[in-house]
Amino acid sequence: MGQFVAVAADEHEFWFAGAIDVGQVSREQLIGMLESAIGQLGYELTDLELHTGANAMLRLFIDSPEGIKLEDCEKVSRQVSALLDVEDPLGYEYTLEVLSPGLNRRLVKPAHFERFAGERVKVKLKRLLEGRRNFTAELIGYLEPNVLLREDQSDILVPLQEIDTARIVPKY
Repeated sequence: MGQFVAVAADEHEFWFAGAIDVGQVSREQLIGMLESAIGQLGYELTDLELHTGANAMLRLFIDSPEGIKLEDCEKVSRQVSALLDVEDPLGYEYTLEVLSPGLNRRLVKPAHFERFAGERVKVKLKRLLEGRRNFTAELIGYLEPNVLLREDQSDILVPLQEIDTARIVPKY
């Protein structure tokens, strides 16, 4: 059971990745449980961060075609809080935050790479590709199982599983 907070649009560099257990369930099981509940409210779970330790925090990033307002975060927070209180998938105290993806949103799912084709992105890889780990390029799209980037008139195919982080470069 946790203490719950709803927050709108913010940017965070911390995130939890991989198939590591997050308590009593795997990350994938937790995402599945939350995607369903959030989807029933008409929103998409775009990302999930879990920080463990003394100040454990579960951060959910949600989106919708109309964008996200504070009221949307509050609505999702109430629904998810009730679900997590009953299911208690983590098995320890944590704070819940529900946020919009923000201007420099993380791209995680294949659908994200399709939806934001044409945007400028910053991509950090898990390993070197063509002697580099970091790319700032135009996102062309997703060609399963690869993300297609264009940098200086050159196309770069990056396997999705090799991407550590990918973020949109905001236009100010």
